[in-house]
Amino acid sequence: MSLPANGAPWPPPEWAAYYDRITVDDAWYSGDRGRLARIYGRDQKTPRRRLWARRSTAHRPGKDTRLHVPLAGDIAQTSADMLFADMPRIVVEDARTQARLDTLLAEGHTQQMLLSAAEQCAALSGVYLRATWDRDLTDRPLLTAVQPDNAIPEFRFGMLTAASFWRELSGSTTQVVYRHVERHEPGRIAHALYQGSGDNIGRRIPLAEHPDTAALVGSIERDGESTTTGIRRLTCAYVPNMTPNRLHRGSPIGRSDYAAPIYDQLDGLDETWTSWMRDIRLARARLIVPDGYLRSNGPGRGASFDEDAEVYAQLNMPPTENGGITLSQFAIRVEEHQRTAEALTRQAAQSAGYAARSFGLDQGGGGNRTATEVDSDDDKSTTTRRKKAGHWKQGLADALVAVLELDAVHFGSGAPAERPRVEFPDGVADSPMDTATTLELLNRAQAVSTATRVKILHPEWDDTEVKAEAAAILRETGTGAPDPGDPGSTYPM
Repeated sequence: MSLPANGAPWPPPEWAAYYDRITVDDAWYSGDRGRLARIYGRDQKTPRRRLWARRSTAHRPGKDTRLHVPLAGDIAQTSADMLFADMPRIVVEDARTQARLDTLLAEGHTQQMLLSAAEQCAALSGVYLRATWDRDLTDRPLLTAVQPDNAIPEFRFGMLTAASFWRELSGSTTQVVYRHVERHEPGRIAHALYQGSGDNIGRRIPLAEHPDTAALVGSIERDGESTTTGIRRLTCAYVPNMTPNRLHRGSPIGRSDYAAPIYDQLDGLDETWTSWMRDIRLARARLIVPDGYLRSNGPGRGASFDEDAEVYAQLNMPPTENGGITLSQFAIRVEEHQRTAEALTRQAAQSAGYAARSFGLDQGGGGNRTATEVDSDDDKSTTTRRKKAGHWKQGLADALVAVLELDAVHFGSGAPAERPRVEFPDGVADSPMDTATTLELLNRAQAVSTATRVKILHPEWDDTEVKAEAAAILRETGTGAPDPGDPGSTYPM
């Protein structure tokens, strides 16, 4: 599709189902109780037994006692941390290009942007990486992220061929909505401003009529709507969270971590937490006292009981007819609630593709669980991370090569554009204690050479550095005999 036609429904009908699902995922990701209540309260298909489909259960109007556990947000954050807590190595062959790429990544705060993008990707099914530029803002290209519910993509054979990004602008109301549509095609970026309503794109108006798009007028070329990028490549890339999309088979669109689905587990966890806190409220100690113990606060002010009083005047009441003070305090079902909450959290984590240990469960080995079982659970998180890293390698490389090409064309970097290689670490790094224990056991077993042990300790070193360190260790310990065939192998003096 090209730019939207005047009067077209918005979002386009073919994307309405995707947007509706993203709206549900976004409500859980946000952790906002009001949004959850609105989403499920207006859905007539949602069973009313669900916590967030009910109306407030509070006795007093305006007070909602339902509580929310932000597990959905924790899942998305865990996904992002596993991918980009440590920045992947992004390398090219040409030295000049590598130096320029390192500068662009550092100045663009790329790791912070990727952490944010990866978290939204996990929650909302995918994310778009967009390469663009703004000479008034900076003297380098920009790499930004666009959320999937602000994009209308076009695919051919599963590959992104074009995308229209849109945003609502300031000044929009419930009756009038201003939208800026930015369409990316190979070699071209088009801009358009529309004045419409909540469900209709409306009519196209000049960019100069809104302050948020007026600055684009100077970059638009003679055709009145677009600017050429100077490169043949598409200036955006799509990164799916996980594939396939189980609700839309055959679609290249990714699926959310919540799309197992785990909505029942998330709702059940909130139900459990709400019930647990209700037990605590009901179990607060209360005193039941006879009317005679109450002291009048004056006409129209009722009566109250002074719980700090030590002496009471003689009361006109029979001493044997429940005349004493009664303490009312209920038991709190701590163990039942805790076990239920842990079971729901474990099942939600497993369905999303993560080990329960990633969310604070089974930290001590899980009771009677064996080390093999614990390691097997950890492998689930590692497998999920590798799957997601595969999508990010492709999408991030596509976006960065476009950044390098734009840099060469518009900012005269002089560095030849080259598709980078994105290398994620193998997994979570072992602690120094674990590494030292492994090396000691290998050394005792005489199973590996000194050079191999150095390589295990310093995987980032090249062969020259490893050989030099191994030789130094052998000289210091006196355990290495000189090689007669190596003129450089001599004992130290």
